[in-house]
Amino acid sequence: MSQHVLIVEDETKIASLLNDYLVESGFESTVLYNGEDVEDWLTNNSTNIMLLDLMLPGKNGVEICKDVRKSSSLPIIMITAKVEEIDRLLGLELGADDYICKPFSPREVVARVKAVLRRSDSTEGLSDKGLVLDIDTYKAIINGEDLNLTAVEFQLLKVLTDQPGRVFPRSLLVGKIYNDGRVVSDRTIDSHIKKLRKKIAEKLPDIELIHSLYGVGYKFDWL
Repeated sequence: MSQHVLIVEDETKIASLLNDYLVESGFESTVLYNGEDVEDWLTNNSTNIMLLDLMLPGKNGVEICKDVRKSSSLPIIMITAKVEEIDRLLGLELGADDYICKPFSPREVVARVKAVLRRSDSTEGLSDKGLVLDIDTYKAIINGEDLNLTAVEFQLLKVLTDQPGRVFPRSLLVGKIYNDGRVVSDRTIDSHIKKLRKKIAEKLPDIELIHSLYGVGYKFDWL
């Protein structure tokens, strides 16, 4: 069965171009031109991933992304004409899985869609490998055993497992975990990662799940 892409884009030429390339690549797709239509559509339909323009009539991409993330981990790729670095980070901090700036190659967008879906499938498959994260109770279970994580440790593990294989710089992890404006050093993240690794090692002594890239940050990989 073909995977479905929801395209939320008010520029008809861009929306049509994306739709054509995605269909040609084997996807099914639906196009919405107004941000106000997204909530109702998602309530009554299902999709595998959403291509979400930042600037939309009715309701902008930031508001839509925030609302979706309150109840869903649906993969979201944000698309925008804004190229400032702060806007890129803002999109990712809101919970977007990727970020593409206009103008772009439609082939690149298709490649990004496939990459995000692969990461999503990998994350969903974690339970098959013995790891379950319960975001309601902040519990992480490995092979039926509770890791007894602190809230910060759980949030770190959640961020890393949401995008397996992606290297997260320490500064980005700080922003995702401590979003209340407090000043936190990179060493604080290192300390939490160390404790998290120790708790995981107690349950899986022969497998390293959190890998460090010297001078850059951390990534999750089930190797």
